[in-house]
Amino acid sequence: MDTTLYNFDAEAFVHAVGTQNATALRSFFAENAVINWHDSNESFTTDEYVRANCEYPGDWQASLQRVETIGQGIAIVSKVSDNEGFSVFAISFAHIADGKISQLDEYYANYGEAPQWRKDMNIGRPIKE
Repeated sequence: MDTTLYNFDAEAFVHAVGTQNATALRSFFAENAVINWHDSNESFTTDEYVRANCEYPGDWQASLQRVETIGQGIAIVSKVSDNEGFSVFAISFAHIADGKISQLDEYYANYGEAPQWRKDMNIGRPIKE
């Protein structure tokens, strides 16, 4: 599977998410990127997205399952799981410009509203009112 499309390394991106590597994760985003988690109705800046991922509670990991080109970007399918049996597929649609994500729209199976731990962080804003 070719994981580098539009000069963007999807496998390295998913690895940075899964290892909660804030420095590496930040490097994948263009300045003023917008990240939307539609299932929980949250929109983040890059710094907020990095914080939400890197301060996610518990011990978890992410693995790349598939990557495809779509229009001017890519679709990334990854599996996110923890050591307590939780497992979900994340579908990410990334608009890529000059090898960086300018907009990322992510969907998680059966997610619902933002969990309390993330509400307590006071980050993000509703995508839709």
